[in-house]
Amino acid sequence: MPLRPFGRTGVKVSALALGTMMFGSRGNTDHDDSIRIVHRALDAGINLVDTADVYSQGESEEIVGKALLGRRDDVFLATKFHGQIGENPNHFGNSRRWIVRAVEDSLRRLQTDHIDLYQVHRPEEDTDFDDTLGALSDLVHQGKIRYIGTSTFEPSAIVEGQWIAERRGRERVVAEQPPYSILARGIEREVLPIAAKYGLAVIPWSPLAGGWLTGKYRVGAAQPSTSRGGRQPGRFEIGEPSNAGKLAAVEALALLAEQSGLSLIHLALGFVLEHPAVTAPIIGPRTFEQLEGQLGAAQIRLSRDVLDEIDKIVPPGVTLSSRDQGYHPPALTDLSRRRRSAA
Repeated sequence: MPLRPFGRTGVKVSALALGTMMFGSRGNTDHDDSIRIVHRALDAGINLVDTADVYSQGESEEIVGKALLGRRDDVFLATKFHGQIGENPNHFGNSRRWIVRAVEDSLRRLQTDHIDLYQVHRPEEDTDFDDTLGALSDLVHQGKIRYIGTSTFEPSAIVEGQWIAERRGRERVVAEQPPYSILARGIEREVLPIAAKYGLAVIPWSPLAGGWLTGKYRVGAAQPSTSRGGRQPGRFEIGEPSNAGKLAAVEALALLAEQSGLSLIHLALGFVLEHPAVTAPIIGPRTFEQLEGQLGAAQIRLSRDVLDEIDKIVPPGVTLSSRDQGYHPPALTDLSRRRRSAA
């Protein structure tokens, strides 16, 4: 497994990261099987493992904690906070009050005394980001976390985080985790150039577009039965008109992969790996077989001709469906932000 620099931290991480969103009640409910997947990934050379407290309401972190017993020192361990945990309205968000509680809960579930990368899972306008960075900086100084990251932040918010750290003496955000795949290339416009400018590591989520680039979603095929489809039918329904562009792109990409002697999965992961600003795409297998089908992608190098053909199918900087962006700022979703009057 090739190693790559994690931004400017001096840390070296594997070219693929293991994501564990599908461990627990929202995916693979067999803890022993999930642990086997983690061990196989580690044995294959993956040393970056990513989870979040909101994945199956902490169950994913518990599985990862059990899987890493005896192997914790070999792993660069990342988790996230922000999502709603339970029903308490204050067990959510980016406030200092919640961060200091959330990190202790994650440390306990992960059975570790420190988290290598603690990430803000999504932006939150109700909390001053300086307060968030202040709380996270304190955790760095206490030794409970090593580095700070963000996930699915707008370009302006990424720059603001760097500005706050410099001007107010906070610890700096060193990594961003955005959505990125052949079908969702929007971050090529600003996020990736900004990450390169500030030396941020980039660990993209959903490089297989939530399963669209696995070969399951094809013209004439039956609708795949997945837990994701049940939670987000509009994003994963083959017959949904807004997904027609994705389906057409998948057909063209599948043909390109066949002509190139590659699986569609390896074509998709190889594409993300080729961008010079990307550190390690996150693969998120639910089964052992899915992991095996993705591991070999770390060795794939796509030719310029293949990359040019991909650009013809989905042009640079284009995201085919807004549902794949992962975050919609209140400036777009709150009517009061876009209209002077409700009339």
